[in-house]
Amino acid sequence: MPIDAAKALAAEPRTGEISWNSKDVQLYHLGIGAGVPATDPDELRYTLESRLHVLPSFATVAGSGSPGVISGLSMPGVDVDLAKVLHGGQSLVNHRPLPAQGTATATHRIAAVYDKGKAAVLVMRTEVADPEGPLWTNDAQIFVRGEGGWGGDRGPSARLEPPTGEPDRTVERPIREDQALLYRLSGDWNPLHADPEFAKVAGFERPILHGLCTYGMTLKAVVDTLLGGDVTRVRSYGTRFAGVVYPGETLRIRMWHRPESTRVAVSAVERDDAPVLADTVVEHS
Repeated sequence: MPIDAAKALAAEPRTGEISWNSKDVQLYHLGIGAGVPATDPDELRYTLESRLHVLPSFATVAGSGSPGVISGLSMPGVDVDLAKVLHGGQSLVNHRPLPAQGTATATHRIAAVYDKGKAAVLVMRTEVADPEGPLWTNDAQIFVRGEGGWGGDRGPSARLEPPTGEPDRTVERPIREDQALLYRLSGDWNPLHADPEFAKVAGFERPILHGLCTYGMTLKAVVDTLLGGDVTRVRSYGTRFAGVVYPGETLRIRMWHRPESTRVAVSAVERDDAPVLADTVVEHS
């Protein structure tokens, strides 16, 4: 069996130093669609170094660029075909606001391995701290088609009851044709997002947008629309990747706002509101 759950869970964590600077932050923000209109004061907070704040989802690419998916596939006990791999979900806990530049220690480990029958799910956990203490904790859920069925723990259900009533806010965000090519410069080099031939082998008609790009675009929409543009109000953010997005499409982002959390649903406008992100919750002050 390509996935040895016991070996993966018993493996020693991998620890290394990561660093980032304002250029990395600006590139990430541009990769998720910031800077339109280019002279808008609200957008300059994402693009101009003298005013720069850091959207918390930058944590998914800070330092190494890899969102945990690629690094998770190189852990002991894991030997799978990249073409069978999808990013199933992502959760992020912010312990304090992210600085625009920094050096920190990142610790990676497989926190769980679940048997979903026709697939396996690996949970790759990354904990990051600097000399002042913890910065963030990332969990990437890695979905590997065809690798389940060994009788292991199915794990918890990620499904939430759908939000009720009409959304408090709905916004649309266009995706550039070259969005995936720009976003991958932040470090996620999976050819699924750039190489048409690889995308076909993986079962897609053409390269798809990174799930984490949609993840970042959605958080930015929530921050800008409901949190007064204040990135420091975000405490945690989790989602399940329910469907693919193709560059050139438009995201429809629906938000149900409460004092300490916002439920979000994201769909692709041009494909009859096909679900893209589901079970999405932003916890905030």
